[in-house]
Amino acid sequence: MIKKEDSLAVSPETEEPGKKGAFSFSGYVDAYYSTNFNKPLSQRNVGTAGTARVFDQRADQFALGLAQTVVKYTNQKSEVVVDLVFGPNADLANYANLGTALAIKQAYFKYDITEKWSATIGQFGTHIGYEVIDAPVNFNYSLSNLFGMGPFYHTGLKSTYAFSEKASLMLGVVNAVDGFGDNNRKKGIIGQFFISPAKDWSIYLNAIRTNDENPSSSGVVPVAYYQMLDLATTYQVSDHLLFGLNAAIGSQQLTDSTGAKPWGGVAGYVNYAITEHIGIGARYEYFDNSSGARALLDFQKNGTSVNSLTITGNVTLAEGHVLVKPEFRLDAYAKRPNGAREFEDTKGAFTHNNQSTLGVAFIYKF
Repeated sequence: MIKKEDSLAVSPETEEPGKKGAFSFSGYVDAYYSTNFNKPLSQRNVGTAGTARVFDQRADQFALGLAQTVVKYTNQKSEVVVDLVFGPNADLANYANLGTALAIKQAYFKYDITEKWSATIGQFGTHIGYEVIDAPVNFNYSLSNLFGMGPFYHTGLKSTYAFSEKASLMLGVVNAVDGFGDNNRKKGIIGQFFISPAKDWSIYLNAIRTNDENPSSSGVVPVAYYQMLDLATTYQVSDHLLFGLNAAIGSQQLTDSTGAKPWGGVAGYVNYAITEHIGIGARYEYFDNSSGARALLDFQKNGTSVNSLTITGNVTLAEGHVLVKPEFRLDAYAKRPNGAREFEDTKGAFTHNNQSTLGVAFIYKF
């Protein structure tokens, strides 16, 4: 499993004779077609609150996802990464660049203080979660609600110490979540503990705690913490079979007068490689935002919960450069006490609590 802070595997490095450093260039482009069995009038999969899907939001049409370019320079003691994304989905994961369709996904440099100890400063992808923004890295094309509720990236300083190949600790200080700058003088704390207790078994324990509230007119910052604990783990049972799990709990206090509102979820993954070039995988997820703390809301902007099942195929072509991913997904939302529904029908009325989509994604990575 590759964490959100990691980039795609880069292309072979080219190094000038007599130079210690090396440049690399990589990226991808993805597009998809999806049909929604509810046939919503808006031709969108997002539901009443606009948050039912993260990236694959369009229905019954072809759509572009992201185009990514990553430039990396490395030498024996340091590394610098500039990771840019373009296209319709760039806005959805980079709030600081909203409306530009061009976003800095990552821009940071890392210095190896010793062989085991490194420091990174800049904007980097979040350590939290199982899935990543990069479409070629995830087995499923559509993203989980755990991913969609964030965070996506951080701006700050972090340091990692590797006790061994099987254990490491990362701690960092960051600005407000999913933003370049900070809206107050307080800083957030992030952390990750990695351990591999057995061969082919990886466990990541992740955390964040920050106060992103705006100061009052007198300069006082309300006590309103955003905090989250996250577990992501994979076990490669055999060359063909992989199990994965992501579980998270969090809370958000919006003002001094309101108590902390909780949310949480769990997602299980199973991937099976039928052949070297053909695989199939499934994800089941339950996400509970009944308190209304995050963006998963009903038509009245109240909190809700959802069960999701996703089944994805994976066909690899062109020596690994082309990925074709047919996918079925079912989202079943909790029934509301007032009988209101979450999803559109062909006339634009919200008459469905469930949503099923079937589509195929096409990805080219280089």
